[in-house]
Amino acid sequence: MLFGWPKTSAVEEFLEYIIRQLIEFPDEMVLTRLDAPKKVTFRLQLRQSDIGKVIGKHGHTIDAIRNLLSAAAARHGQRVTLQIVEEGGGSGPERESS
Repeated sequence: MLFGWPKTSAVEEFLEYIIRQLIEFPDEMVLTRLDAPKKVTFRLQLRQSDIGKVIGKHGHTIDAIRNLLSAAAARHGQRVTLQIVEEGGGSGPERESS
C-alpha cells in the first residue's frame, strides 16, 4: 500500500470498468497510474474516436467521472488527477480533482 491506496485499488478497477462501458474499442484502452505523495494521477490513453464518448456533451461525462474519483480519493486523504491522452501521444485537458 502506497500513501493510503493499495497498488491496484478498487477506485482504479471502478474507473477502468466505467470507461470500458463507454467506449467502442475497450481492448485498446490503456490506463496508467502514477503515484506521488498525497496524489494519484491516472492517464487514460484512448483512440481519437473514443475520446468524445468519455468527455461527453459539454464535458458532463468526464466531469462526473472526475467527481466520483475525487470523492473516493478524499476518503483516503488523497487527490486524484485524470488525464486523457489521445493515441499517438498528444495530451488532452487535465483537471485536478480535489
